[in-house]
Amino acid sequence: MTRVVVTDHAFGDVSDEAAVAERHGAEFAVHQCRTEEETVEAVRGADVAFVNFAPATRAVLSAMADGAAVIRYGIGYDNVDVAAAAELGITVANVPDYGVDTVADHTVACLLTLLRRLPRFDRAVHRDGWCAPRDLGSVPGFASTTIGLVGLGQIGLAVAKRLAPFGFTVLAHDPYADLDAAAAHGVRPSELDELLGGADAVSLHAPLTAETSKLLDAAAFERMREGAFLVNTSRGGLVDQEALADAVESGRIAGAALDVFDPEPLATDSRLREFPEVLLTPHAAFFSDSSLAALQRLAAEEADRALSGKPLRCPVR
Repeated sequence: MTRVVVTDHAFGDVSDEAAVAERHGAEFAVHQCRTEEETVEAVRGADVAFVNFAPATRAVLSAMADGAAVIRYGIGYDNVDVAAAAELGITVANVPDYGVDTVADHTVACLLTLLRRLPRFDRAVHRDGWCAPRDLGSVPGFASTTIGLVGLGQIGLAVAKRLAPFGFTVLAHDPYADLDAAAAHGVRPSELDELLGGADAVSLHAPLTAETSKLLDAAAFERMREGAFLVNTSRGGLVDQEALADAVESGRIAGAALDVFDPEPLATDSRLREFPEVLLTPHAAFFSDSSLAALQRLAAEEADRALSGKPLRCPVR
């Protein structure tokens, strides 16, 4: 019998996924897997697996039915062994366009919050009753502020679009960028070192690959403009978290807003938890009622294609 499985999810319900299974007369099961062992048992014999953060390793993929499909809830798929999937004849798809606007909104909210020093002002008023704005240092106007975007895909471009009305200068580093799209959004392409040295705030929008793992390490923080800010709503592995903690502690980096971590959840003893200059959100940049509805609908539509023998809309391998 055809089998459809949700390995793990963070939604109120999985009615879209269940409806697809019912339409194809498939057995349907929902789990909250965390370990490889749990996931292997959950997907055994499955024709379609919806995967959120559960590890889709070679062992997991090997337990699935021949010609199965893995549908990753979201954009990134670094928890799926795509090389093993290709060897095993398993198709992997993601949902790259469900939450572009929501992630861009969250990113820009973080950038504006940091650049306007809102956390510092808030703490001063709570702690001391009041303060003179100048007491907390310089706050440049947005028209004299440069934002550097590392990655200029759909989300990076959506961030650039939202930044434009504020008058920022926007640089972007992306070897694969559409230069015409960059120009249309008022973005100037830049080499990474130029961007790091020239930006007052750096925002990450790159995929996590072997080449981008810990892209921002101790050496990169040394190349950044002193007193700059960092925002990461992309993948936690892009940042060397210990090096970032060192840079914040030394004052090299004035502050950061982090929505993603490596590993997740952020370790309870992480030094990043100690700094009031570091804003932490729980991998929530994607989260809104509309984005979650779109994510589940688009994932379910992809599963429907897989079960119908049709080409997938967004295969990654």
